[in-house]
Amino acid sequence: MPRLLADLTPLRVSPDFRRLWWGLGVSNLGAQLTVVAVGLQVYSLTRSTLAVGTLGVFALVPLMVLGLYGGALVDRYDRRTVSLLASIALWLVTIAIALQAWFDVRSVHLLYGLVALQSAAFAINNPARSAIIPRLLPAHLMPAANALQTLALNVALTGGPVVGSALVLAGGYAWAYTIDAVAFTAALWATWRLPKLPPQAQPGAGDADDGAAPPQRAGGLRSVLDGLRYLATRPNLRTSFVVDLCAMVLAFPRVLWPAAGLVYLGGGAGTTGVLAAAFAAGGILATLFSGSLGHVRRQGRAIVWAISAWAVSIALFGVVLVLVGRGRPSGVLLGALVVACLALALAGGTDAVSAIFRQSILQTAAPDHMRGRLQGVFIVVVAGGPRLGELWLGAQASWFTEGWAAVAGGLLCLAALWLVVWRTPRFWRYDARTPEP
Repeated sequence: MPRLLADLTPLRVSPDFRRLWWGLGVSNLGAQLTVVAVGLQVYSLTRSTLAVGTLGVFALVPLMVLGLYGGALVDRYDRRTVSLLASIALWLVTIAIALQAWFDVRSVHLLYGLVALQSAAFAINNPARSAIIPRLLPAHLMPAANALQTLALNVALTGGPVVGSALVLAGGYAWAYTIDAVAFTAALWATWRLPKLPPQAQPGAGDADDGAAPPQRAGGLRSVLDGLRYLATRPNLRTSFVVDLCAMVLAFPRVLWPAAGLVYLGGGAGTTGVLAAAFAAGGILATLFSGSLGHVRRQGRAIVWAISAWAVSIALFGVVLVLVGRGRPSGVLLGALVVACLALALAGGTDAVSAIFRQSILQTAAPDHMRGRLQGVFIVVVAGGPRLGELWLGAQASWFTEGWAAVAGGLLCLAALWLVVWRTPRFWRYDARTPEP
């Protein structure tokens, strides 16, 4: 059992990582309170689902634009300083969101603007935090560290919406935002306690080979372009992004869950919530029992099998919907719901495993002076892929029905994944003992 359970070695050997893990875990839980409360407040002000969906646009655009530039800042300046300043900006924006609720401003446009500012600060903070971790721990502990971080995030994604909804019902939006602001001080404290972490230059021939300037000369658009050129010439790192896009763009099922609850499985919003919880629960279970992942050396191969299982699970979810049909049942179809939840739990678990190894490859194969920019690309892919996936599966659902959209998405994902692997055999042979970008 100890080898099956999550490996806690990173928490034991590094006090800095331990403080950061606890701090981020608490703050992520608080952040989910705000995510839920903002959506509910916008709907309360507008009575429009479209207005709530527009929040995603205001969050996504700054994230995609500043994710790349934020990574360039991380590669130029001290990573603790960048993360601390971005964290302070996030904290101040959260306080502003709380104040607009306490003073009952009732402006949806103000909320849109504050969410955009929050997303912009996050786009800088996230690459900095991710680039910090490899400086706190040895390379062989990266899978265990990423499993622990994924576990904390999935717990926040599972419990945060429930707690946030309860707080809004019990005390209003202001209390949810205020608790988030208080919880965020844990992340501020953990970041403040970090040592100075200037990026490590790669002098001499190494820089020319990497195709990027040393950190002290990098800056602005040139630095971003250097990072993208570097990524284009490094097949293992590039493929780790491409295979994730195969999964997220072609087979991300979240957009199908409302229809699944309303017209397929019965139960409406309650069933939609159960499907979302099943997906998150799969991620939690995968990371709770992730102790053996630290011994996996063929990490590229592990990613490929994890995404293959993801594709099959999404297709299975679609088969369930196809079999029950669009019957708008008066009650919950319990048997079908159980199978659908099992399929989504498998999807959530395999997604967590893929994320652990993709992040580990990025943190160990990329040189230190490139990690910030590549983490910026990572956050753009992680944030943008699911949004494009929702658009793609939503369009397919309007053409064929939701069930067949999921089946087709899973099969397309599987085909695209193995085509990429066939074209990039080095990724299949990737060995964590000798990480090559």
